Amino acid sequence: MKRKLVMATLSLSLAFSTYTVSAETLSSIKEKKEQNRSEQNQTKGDLKENQNQQDYMLKQIEDLESSIDKTLSQIGNKKESIKDTKASIEKLKEEIQVLEKRIKERDELLKERVSSMYESGGAVNYLDVLLGAKDFGDFLDRVFALNVIAEQDKAILEEHKQDKMAVENKKGEVESELTSLNKDLKELEGLNQKLTAQKKQKNALLAQLEKEEEHLHDHIMKLDEKNDLLSAQEAAIKAEIARAKKEEEERKKREAAARAAAEAAAAKAKAEAAARAKSSSNSGSSRPVSPPPAPTPAPAPVYRDFIFPSQGIITSNFGYRSSGMHYGMDIAKGGSTVPIVAAASGTVSKAYYSSSYGNVVYITHYINGQLYTTIYAHMRSTPAVRSGQSVSQGTFLGYQGNTGASRGQHLHFELHKGPWNDAKSNAVDPRPYIQ
Repeated sequence: MKRKLVMATLSLSLAFSTYTVSAETLSSIKEKKEQNRSEQNQTKGDLKENQNQQDYMLKQIEDLESSIDKTLSQIGNKKESIKDTKASIEKLKEEIQVLEKRIKERDELLKERVSSMYESGGAVNYLDVLLGAKDFGDFLDRVFALNVIAEQDKAILEEHKQDKMAVENKKGEVESELTSLNKDLKELEGLNQKLTAQKKQKNALLAQLEKEEEHLHDHIMKLDEKNDLLSAQEAAIKAEIARAKKEEEERKKREAAARAAAEAAAAKAKAEAAARAKSSSNSGSSRPVSPPPAPTPAPAPVYRDFIFPSQGIITSNFGYRSSGMHYGMDIAKGGSTVPIVAAASGTVSKAYYSSSYGNVVYITHYINGQLYTTIYAHMRSTPAVRSGQSVSQGTFLGYQGNTGASRGQHLHFELHKGPWNDAKSNAVDPRPYIQ
């Protein structure tokens, strides 16, 4: 009786310890979810700030594009003005050629006039003209003629002077205007280069912000995925606790029924032995009556906590490799229908498609008071089980595949002693558990 009490106390203590550990695990999962939510809120704040910066950058780019368009329009106008000015220069060159021709002709005429005056004695020649008059009328005509000649010479000289000044002025004006236009054009082209460089820089910053936004979105999605996994694990652990309690109750019922049957069998055997002894005593025989042989117990079923989840050879073990830490083991076999089964009984916490694991199943197990999580990754197609489903050891989950971040058909199998977490701090080498 004392031994039974000790065993019952030990069983109760073990059960209480199991559920205490589970409560701590659930509390840890809730805490991790809260941390993820906090990180999500922070990331969403960063995302909002990023989007505000993008809006500001887009406004700056629009302003720069407007300035560039305006500058290009001004450059076009300047080029058109330069074109018109060059056309004016060509026209002016023709006018200058005409003026220079007239100046040259006047130069020749004036040279002849001066040469003639020099050869005839200059001013004396005029006196000879006047003294050679036949009469007073002829004298007046000669005086008038000389005055006309003098006025013409004076006009020629003045016109000659004006033409030369006009040529110089026109040349100066056109060259000055052309220089000014070229200067403005150079400044505008420099401004355009500066604005274009600023736009390029802003576009680069915008591209960087867009890339950062994409990373923030991915991070939020990953946090969502992690929280979904944690929530699914939380539900699976609760389901496993309920299953463990139910199995414990059923086990106790079976043990109680077995004890009652054993006690009844013992009582029956004792009564039968007493009856035989009494019958023997009444017949006068002194030979002792031997009790009937005890029934041979049935052999205990062979049971392993975990079995191999798939067929094939192990192509990569748990541990570090060139690409980093490998948190599980890879099992591979050729063929399109290599089945994958549950390594132990438990509750499916998550069955879905992951960008890294591809088609994957997470199963939560309670074995001998210890929480475990197994992961079956890179399945060929959608898993054959669903989240929240209770599965037995050996339940078909899917086929080996090459989905997600995989390099060939295989099963990537992970075993976590405790709940799964993104740091994979509970991951252990599966080999000792399934051999």
